[in-house]
Amino acid sequence: MNSLYTEIILEHNKSKHNKRELESPDAVERGHNPNCGDDLTLQLKVNDGIITEAAYIGSGCAISQASMSIMIDLVKGLEVGEAKKKAEVFFKMVRGQELTEDEEELLEDATLFESLNKMPARAKCGTLSWHCLDVGLNQLKVD
Repeated sequence: MNSLYTEIILEHNKSKHNKRELESPDAVERGHNPNCGDDLTLQLKVNDGIITEAAYIGSGCAISQASMSIMIDLVKGLEVGEAKKKAEVFFKMVRGQELTEDEEELLEDATLFESLNKMPARAKCGTLSWHCLDVGLNQLKVD
């Protein structure tokens, strides 16, 4: 599992398929972790309550960028409420609370970050993107 975790993180960190600037985003939220140097900005486009596009800019460690990329892959195409639910479940997982089978399925590849609850210094790296998502979604005028 450790090698799979590392492989997926490195793959998302190298891929950069979600790392770009969006034109006229509907929500923009910057997350900054001064302890690690992570400085990432999430940009969201929403149409009729659906996240139609998401991307990020900035720099950070492999964990923060991989978490952002995986999160973006998971929320594109979702209704805002569904994306908020994924964020709630992700935070529950990182706090070390037990997830139901349905909740684990909801998080897909993001379950790789479950071990962050045992690594407080790295938890900030892994949760930065999800905090950006939570705040960014709350900026929107969508139910």
